[in-house]
Amino acid sequence: MLIFIGFIIVAISVFGGFAMSGGHLGPLYQPMEFLIIGGAALGSFIAANNGKAIRATVRTLSRLKRSTKYDRAVYMELMALQYKLLWKMRRDGAIGIEKDIEAPADSEIFNEHPRLLQDPMIMGFTTDYLRLMVSGSMDPMEVDELMTHEIEAFEHEARVPADALLKVGDALPAFGIVAAVLGVVKALASADAGAGEIGLMVAHALVGTFVGILLAYGFVNPLASRIERQVQEAVKVLQCIRVTLLANLNGYAPQLAVEFGRKTLDTSERPTFGELEEHVRPTLSAA
Repeated sequence: MLIFIGFIIVAISVFGGFAMSGGHLGPLYQPMEFLIIGGAALGSFIAANNGKAIRATVRTLSRLKRSTKYDRAVYMELMALQYKLLWKMRRDGAIGIEKDIEAPADSEIFNEHPRLLQDPMIMGFTTDYLRLMVSGSMDPMEVDELMTHEIEAFEHEARVPADALLKVGDALPAFGIVAAVLGVVKALASADAGAGEIGLMVAHALVGTFVGILLAYGFVNPLASRIERQVQEAVKVLQCIRVTLLANLNGYAPQLAVEFGRKTLDTSERPTFGELEEHVRPTLSAA
């Protein structure tokens, strides 16, 4: 929602300010300029990326409606889930959570956190490394290195759409200049026309520069930045899981392991120690 609000503010500020200053919006509507700039930007995007990157960008754009996917409530649920799993493993042994991680949809623990159960990234990362912990065949340093590599690979792949859009945004002002130059060439080629008509043609040509800059810095680059923010949110979730599981592997009790994970969170999303303790207290009492 915020991204659409931002776009509306950009449009109202630019066009509304122009109209209030006495400008007429009619001359700004130049379909051919839009075709030149938009077509060139689309063509460069297709030429610069492979099919995988193009599909990833389209999928990412379809997920931009939500303002924040991973908020404080999700982190609270995530740490509560990890605490329950680690406590059960500590109480019943590693084999105690084998059924839970092999069939999360049938697990009582996972079903207590349906929002997490519906997140493939969280579920895949958590269950994969819990399986390694259950197997007992890897030491903490090996697991840490494997987790780090997987998070880096995820981050690299998730940033592809942002990088692709950022490059298009950087190119848009240049495409606007191309459209403007073509318009000026057209105007100068009509030397036999009157001064008023040539002036109008030059004004129409300059719309290309305006459109290219506006699209780049008002719309496309903010989209790329928004995707970057979403990638950072997802990486933060994975880092929280990583630190919690590694703390447990290194011998810390579940209560302390989730505290390690809590410390990795941004201050804006991080619950206090008391909030986290109160959230997992029912589990502590049941255990």
